[in-house]
Amino acid sequence: MSAAYDTYDYISYWIGRDYEHKSEIMALRAFLQKIKRIKSILEIGAGFGRLVPSYAFRAKSIILSDASAKTLKVARKTFANRKNIKYIHSSLENLPAKIRTSSISLVIMIRVIHHIRNIDEVFTIVRRIVSPGGYFIFEFANKRHIKATLKELLKGNFAFLNDQKTVDVRSRKSIKEGTIPFLNHHPDKIKEILSKHGFEVIEKRSVSNIRSPFLKNIFSTDILVAIDGLLQRPLSSLNFGPSIFILARKKG
Repeated sequence: MSAAYDTYDYISYWIGRDYEHKSEIMALRAFLQKIKRIKSILEIGAGFGRLVPSYAFRAKSIILSDASAKTLKVARKTFANRKNIKYIHSSLENLPAKIRTSSISLVIMIRVIHHIRNIDEVFTIVRRIVSPGGYFIFEFANKRHIKATLKELLKGNFAFLNDQKTVDVRSRKSIKEGTIPFLNHHPDKIKEILSKHGFEVIEKRSVSNIRSPFLKNIFSTDILVAIDGLLQRPLSSLNFGPSIFILARKKG
C-alpha cells in the first residue's frame, strides 16, 4: 500500500528551510548529549535520512523506518556505505511486529506526530519497543505557539490556553482534497499522555522560535540558528515556538 509521501517531493520541501533544519539538529544534538550510552537507535518516519548524520555516530545499531518506500529508497542510496543501518518499510502500527519488544535504546520521531490523530497509539507502540530506562526523542507541532495564542486572545478566546482539543490546520481546500492531516497538539495533552504511558520528561525545547520570511531576508541562517539556540530552553516553559522537542525516558 502506498504512503502519502510516495507522491510528495519531501526533499524539495526542505529547500529554503535551512534555518528550521539546523535548529532541529541543534535541539536533537543537545538531547543526545544527555544520554550517556546508546546501543541502538530507531528513527520512526526517517524519510530520506535528513537527521541521520546528527546521530549515526552514537550507536552501533541503527534502524530507519518509514511508511514511504520512495523516501526510504533515497536513504538507502545515501547511506549505502554504512553497514550498521537497517531499513524497515513499515507503517507505525505494524512496527511492533517487526521490532523485538524492549530492544531499542533510543527512539527518535521528528515531524511525524502532526500527521497522527491517535497519539495514544504512538506512545503505546514506542513504550513497547523501547528498553526499560530507554529514551524517546520526539517533536510535535505546538497548538499553543505564540502567534496562535495572541490571535485567539485578541479575539477574546481566553479558554484557548487550556483547550486541549487537537487542531487540524489544513485549509478547507486541502481537507476537501483529502490530503493527510496536519495536526497541532496541546503541550499539556502531550504531557498527560507521556505520563500515562510511563515516560518522564527529561528536557523540553521550543524550536524554530523566530521562523519568519522577513527575518530570513535580513539575517543569515547561522545568525538565526545561533539566536534560536539561545532561546530554545528559556522559551520552552512558555511553549513559545511552533515546534516542541521533548526528551523523555521510559521508567523502570
